[in-house]
This record gives sequence, C-alpha cells and structure tokens, in this order.
Amino acid sequence: MVAETNFKINLGLNITEKLPNGYHTIETLFYPVYNQRDTIEINHSDQFVFEMSGGDFEVETEQNICVKAFRLLEKEYQLPPISLSLTKNIPSGAGIGGGSGDAATTLLLINQFFNLKLSVDQLLYFAKQLGSDVPFFIINTPCFATGVGELLTPVSVDLSPYTIEMIFSDIQIATPDAYSWIRPQKPSRKITDIIRMPIEFWKQELVNDFEKVIYPRFPQLERNKQILYDKGALYAAMSGSGSSTFGIFPR
Repeated sequence: MVAETNFKINLGLNITEKLPNGYHTIETLFYPVYNQRDTIEINHSDQFVFEMSGGDFEVETEQNICVKAFRLLEKEYQLPPISLSLTKNIPSGAGIGGGSGDAATTLLLINQFFNLKLSVDQLLYFAKQLGSDVPFFIINTPCFATGVGELLTPVSVDLSPYTIEMIFSDIQIATPDAYSWIRPQKPSRKITDIIRMPIEFWKQELVNDFEKVIYPRFPQLERNKQILYDKGALYAAMSGSGSSTFGIFPR
C-alpha cells in the first residue's frame, strides 16, 4: 500500500508566550502545499524492515519518525511486522513539516492497511505524541493553530487562484535555537483577521516573528524573500523557523 505526503507553509507565525516547561505558545495558520511529495509504502513482512531513499540526512532506524509512528500503533494494537519504505523529496529542516507529514501519513496508512478503523480523534491522539505539527497533517486542510501548534481550528482559506513557489536553502537552523532568540509577545492583530483582508495587504500586516531574529543571522534568507518579491510575488515569507521561503503569485 502506497501513499504520498505533502508539506505545509505558515501564513503568519506569532510566538506569544514561553511556558514553564520551556515550550512556546504560538498562533499561526497552517496551509497544505503539494508542490513536492514524499512517498511511503508498507507491505506485509516476516520481520520489520525499514528502508529510506533520498533525503539529506541519516538517523538510526528507530529514531525515524515514520518508524516511531508504526511503533506507537504496533504497541497499542499488537500489530504484526511490516516492511516500511520512505522516499524523500521534501527537504528536511526547512520549516515546512516534511517529517511531520511523513509521520501522519504513516499513521493513516497503517490504520487503513490493518483496517483498525481509528477515528480522526484517535489518530490525532497518536499524532500529538509524535510532534506538535503532526496532528495538522491528519486533518490536512487549512487550520489556525494555537497552543504549541497542536490545537487546530479549520478555517476557510483558498489559495487555489494563486501559484505558490518555494526557495529552499541548505542553511540548517535548529528549531530550539530559533526559539531561544525570540522574545514572545502578543500580536497587535490576529492572523485570522489579517487573512480575511485582500492578499495585497498581507505584505504589511502578516508577519513571521522568526524573521526578525533569523534574518540578521542569515542574510541570504532575507535575500531569498526579496527575490520572490522582485519576481512579482503578492506575498512572501519564511515558513516556520526556516530555512525555506515561499512566495504567492498570481496565476
């Protein structure tokens, strides 16, 4: 059984508070994008096998997020072994949830493969254990995210009349480092209000708080944003904590 995954971009990202446990609360709008896809395949097997091709990093098998997703359901439902294959095309560490999408797709695939008949709420329960972005890819429709990114409210946002272009970078930004540079604050205007405005106004109103601390450290990322505006983007921004940049263009 085979499935493809997508990635997401952040339409606005406000870091609002640092919690006692060291995590940060955020407000952002996750939007699914299908420009590039990873492929996940599972089959019956006499013993557990994991294979990965593509991608720009290597981790031990048991540390791969797809394997972690399988182990969660395996333990809960005493599943037999499978062969699990991941083909990476979506860049890692780009702030677009490539790994999170892989984890969510693995959960969905295993649910279907073994006919577990898990509800969306049950899948979300397991997704939250894998990462704060993973639940979004279970729903995989535009969502306003709060908390640490796991509290999702579907919203009506349609960018299908536009084209989304990406600029990827080989700059690696560790998410914990990015958060350590941030001084949380409440935004003056909510993202959900800004999104209702014509897209031509987003450039002045819709901000990613990470840009103000990451651009001085990595000027190339700010240049990437300007490249997209020079090409005619109506709106451009860094996604997540970087290092990818997206631009929204008229078709």
